[in-house]
Amino acid sequence: MNEEVDPMHTTFRRPLRAASLLASLSLLATGCASTVGPSAERSPASTGAEPPETANLSAPPTADRQAILSMVGEFGVTFAFDETVPLAQGYETREPKRSGAAEAVILVEDSGDRIVLQHLLLMGTDGVIKHWRQDWVWQADSRFEFTDDQTWTLVPLDEDETRGQWTQCVYEVSDAPRYCGTGDWNHRYGSATWTSDRTWRPLPRREYTTREDYTALNVENRHTITPTGWTHEQDNSKVVRVDGETRDVLVREFGFNHYIRTDRTDFSPVYDYWDDTAAFWAQVRNVWSDRLGSGAVVLDTDVDGMPIIEGLFELADAVRDGQAVGRDRIDDVFDQYVIARNTRLANR
Repeated sequence: MNEEVDPMHTTFRRPLRAASLLASLSLLATGCASTVGPSAERSPASTGAEPPETANLSAPPTADRQAILSMVGEFGVTFAFDETVPLAQGYETREPKRSGAAEAVILVEDSGDRIVLQHLLLMGTDGVIKHWRQDWVWQADSRFEFTDDQTWTLVPLDEDETRGQWTQCVYEVSDAPRYCGTGDWNHRYGSATWTSDRTWRPLPRREYTTREDYTALNVENRHTITPTGWTHEQDNSKVVRVDGETRDVLVREFGFNHYIRTDRTDFSPVYDYWDDTAAFWAQVRNVWSDRLGSGAVVLDTDVDGMPIIEGLFELADAVRDGQAVGRDRIDDVFDQYVIARNTRLANR
């Protein structure tokens, strides 16, 4: 692991079983149907083939695509979150939060105007946790938004507003929706930077496991490609939000996640895990897409979503043990905990 990252001192037997997941994830600060290609390329530098150049002015700029694909690789990661500006009367800022991890980012799909990146954590020497996922879509016509407690709604995007922009959607370890943001890549100053609009998201694990005084984050994200890797900055406001209305804003927070490339860590267990389970997780993504395509989804679980996480990770373990896991078993998990609302595309 890179020297800049505090090592995780817990070692797991391979594979890391679902029962160990909650304790492991609590150490960390985390932050559209697709056609999924095979994970045959194990090299962290794999970026996919550039699509043929065309005269189509709606095609994404090559520089934008290269910036997104630059996030693929092997990294030592540090996570830092600092509350900065108290806004509510009498609010006292909390202690800063620091953590670190070894993380590989794998290219799952590159279809030109859509790029899917999967993050996987290496715990100890050979434990693996499938971490968050980021999907990038060029000039997207819709995205999901966090609209209420455990509720995500598909909303349309205005063509004029998204022209020349990328929408990034981020997903939980279970591939459940988390948040989206839309913005353009800026290459004018020599380092590619993408900045999102402000959107809502649920509390991260580092917060809902320790406090209950606010219900949502209002966030602007910024990704910057650097000579040593990339960074993810977050301008967060911690908000008491009830039934879609803001009741109070407690404090602002600055988040800084630093991904530094490393060649000191053996990520072979990560690639082994993904080779074994990629087809399974592709099925899971398709089920989420089908459910969200109805207009909205509501998770019928506590805020941690652990019944869904544990159910899907147990199925992934079964796949690794050589069992055949069909879509019916994935649907069984969803039928228990994921409610699809049959609505028209909501208006923002």
